[in-house]
Amino acid sequence: MTRARAGVIVFPGTNCDRDTYHVVESTAGMEVDYLWYERKTLRDYQIVLVPGGFSYGDYLRAGALARFSPVMEALREYADRGGLVLGICNGFQVLLEASMLPGAMQKNKTLRFICREIHVRVERSDTPFTLLYRKGEVLSIPIAHAEGNYYASDETLRHIEDNGQVVFRYVDEKGGVTAAANPNGSVNSIAGLCSAGRNILAMMPHPERAADRLLGSEDGTRLFLSIKKALR
Repeated sequence: MTRARAGVIVFPGTNCDRDTYHVVESTAGMEVDYLWYERKTLRDYQIVLVPGGFSYGDYLRAGALARFSPVMEALREYADRGGLVLGICNGFQVLLEASMLPGAMQKNKTLRFICREIHVRVERSDTPFTLLYRKGEVLSIPIAHAEGNYYASDETLRHIEDNGQVVFRYVDEKGGVTAAANPNGSVNSIAGLCSAGRNILAMMPHPERAADRLLGSEDGTRLFLSIKKALR
């Protein structure tokens, strides 16, 4: 059986591409290619990942310059055809800047870079990225960002909540939504969001950094195994 093929986009300044590549290859058992930001077609891939880092140095706003890279037009066309897209941290920011998901990202409420383990609750277990999780399950996954404060207008927020597009939410270790458990000030404690068609997922936590016992948590492993299962 031919293995599924994944692509990991690399912008100038991306720094989580190797981690993401490794986990997709070793955990999900996929063939993986690095996709340079100048690439103009993505037809050969079953999933494309936009990893974390500091694309273009995060000048202006995080993801604001990456949004104009040639590969982003190809990514939009790929997603419009139903292709799976996973954006992690800076990847979330880039997808928002490219208007592939609703809302925007602001600086953390503390105005400081945050790098630590947090807890998120699985809000949907019926997306291609969460098939192996239970709805309501609490995961321990690290974050590392300065602009992770998700914002959307009241109208947009009502729409994505009513449409079930929130996939992960910041919670305490018991699964409660509290101000103290929200590390960056994200509206409605949103940590991860999917598209209306469920084929795009963007999340601020780093599942690739929680996919090995040596890293302190394996809670991100099932996200990549869910993708593998969905692609079968």
